[in-house]
Amino acid sequence: MIIVTGAAGFIGSNMVSKLNSEGFKDIVVVDDFSHPEKNKNLEGKTYSQKVHRNDLIEWIDANHRFVQFIFHMGARSATTGFPKEVYDELNLDYTKAVWNKCVEYGLPMVYASSAATYGMGEFGYEDNHEIVEKLKPLNLYGESKNDFDKWALAQEKQPFFWAGLKFFNVYGPNEYHKGRMKSVVAHAFNQIKETGGMKLFKSHNPDYTDGGQIRDFVYVKDLNEIMYFLMNHRKDSGLYNVGTGNARTFLDLTKNTFKGMEVEENISFIDTPIDIRDKYQYFTEANMTKLRSIGYDKPFTSLEDGVEDYVKNYLIDNKYN
Repeated sequence: MIIVTGAAGFIGSNMVSKLNSEGFKDIVVVDDFSHPEKNKNLEGKTYSQKVHRNDLIEWIDANHRFVQFIFHMGARSATTGFPKEVYDELNLDYTKAVWNKCVEYGLPMVYASSAATYGMGEFGYEDNHEIVEKLKPLNLYGESKNDFDKWALAQEKQPFFWAGLKFFNVYGPNEYHKGRMKSVVAHAFNQIKETGGMKLFKSHNPDYTDGGQIRDFVYVKDLNEIMYFLMNHRKDSGLYNVGTGNARTFLDLTKNTFKGMEVEENISFIDTPIDIRDKYQYFTEANMTKLRSIGYDKPFTSLEDGVEDYVKNYLIDNKYN
């Protein structure tokens, strides 16, 4: 029996699909299930039980002997719009409760951290435990994720295997419900479909051209491969970057979205809003040495292949993975 929290969400639902494809059917899906659009992410998938997130801790107490692994992907993922108390409750305290049950019952867990913990990248993008205390996230979401990472590393009692995954800029199917928090690929697709063009932020940094801002865009299916590897690996606990290690520009991503849609390129540039301009990141790139060093050797999906698969096989026909 495998638990997936945030199972109706973007990354969680893709992980349920991955587990199904590997023959796992005895899956406990955990979420609040109150969002009809999110629940579509679970249609057609095989699982054994649905548990409301508020009932999970008691459920583990009653059923821990049957649990093989926990993927804790549930979180308040919006980077703005909520008070600190909400992030502390859902991203920090709730994850502590899951962790403590894993310690109590000897359960292995993988949880979602975030590259948002790195802030402006003052200390680089290396998943080194030594820098976690120094990191300065730019928003409450990133703070809550880093607060848990710090707490986990400080614990004397830890699950026999755990991994906190610092997801970089993830894109892919099953993010229809995410509103303004969708990936740039999804936003570009919708904007191109509606207007025939795409507006990108101008650069306000002389070292970067308009649209030349760089991010480590990683396809959600690659995340699931890494999570599946860790489920079987079960050693070398710690924090791990999850990106491609090969950052690309927003212009590259947008051009490939036009190509996937078979629409002529029409890209323009607008000023970056004043309220985010000072905290706008011009470069992020995951150092992937650590994950490679423990034996993960699968290649990452190229931006060209990932965007093409996402656009042609999901977005155009509004399909789910």
